[in-house]
Amino acid sequence: MIILNFSHPLSENQIRQIETLTPHKVEQVIDLPAQFDNDLAYAPQVRRLADHIPLDSETLQTARILVNPPALNFITAMLLAELHGRMGFFPPIIRLRPEPESMPPAFEVFEIINLQHIREEARKTRGNK
Repeated sequence: MIILNFSHPLSENQIRQIETLTPHKVEQVIDLPAQFDNDLAYAPQVRRLADHIPLDSETLQTARILVNPPALNFITAMLLAELHGRMGFFPPIIRLRPEPESMPPAFEVFEIINLQHIREEARKTRGNK
């Protein structure tokens, strides 16, 4: 499995937690920090960020890819839309949560969220209301 990491570096412990939550071994972590200029439009910055993913189109569409999204919600929403366009589906994402009472603050992998499954389930509700 390949992790596209658009956030803080993942620790070895977090990678082990990911491997515990999925049936796949993490083969590669690609760090792509999302540092944006707030004085410029986000859409072109998201496109440039996605352009820096060192995977070809076929790999993006066929490999097991997991995304650690950026912390800023606007960038995450736009990036997931961009990735959907390039991949043909929504990739699963990592949800981190603060470890209770950790000093300094530390984060653990809490769950893997299957966005494509959420989308497919939501489509079933269209026209039901």
